[in-house]
Amino acid sequence: MNEAERITSPGCAPVELAKHYLHPGQVFATSEPYAVTTILGSCVAVCLWDARSQVAGINHYMLPLWSRSGHSSPRFGNVAMGQLIRKTLALGAEKECLRAKLFGGACVLAALGSVNSDLGAKNIELARQILNQEGIPVVAEDSGGDFGRKLIFNTVSGSVMVKKIAQVSGWK
Repeated sequence: MNEAERITSPGCAPVELAKHYLHPGQVFATSEPYAVTTILGSCVAVCLWDARSQVAGINHYMLPLWSRSGHSSPRFGNVAMGQLIRKTLALGAEKECLRAKLFGGACVLAALGSVNSDLGAKNIELARQILNQEGIPVVAEDSGGDFGRKLIFNTVSGSVMVKKIAQVSGWK
């Protein structure tokens, strides 16, 4: 595998993790071992993982709601969440076994005025609402604040490494 990373667990053979970078407006689901990286500001990423089936998925959305005009896109939370759930189930995940981890939703646009200052909070709230409606528990969360985040999602273990990114000049 190109750009693969080796991980080990006690008592287990090393597992090769292919690397995948998730861009804003994308959804990625797999039953293969991956280290999925993304960077968030006011955007949100939801990681889903089913330990039994070893299926995992992650989305990265920028805006909470698609207004039903124009092209449906996973840049919008309501579209990205639906796609993420459907893709993980299509790969064999069982809905009752899915667990969610929720990240992002920072207030990095406050300098642009109050209209955009709560975009991150709206993105987080949408994810919580949809996960609650779908009966998928949130088992970990790192959201809000005024800093970005870099995530690395391990699709084998379901673990997520989070690195906070310091404020950039011009942010808040």
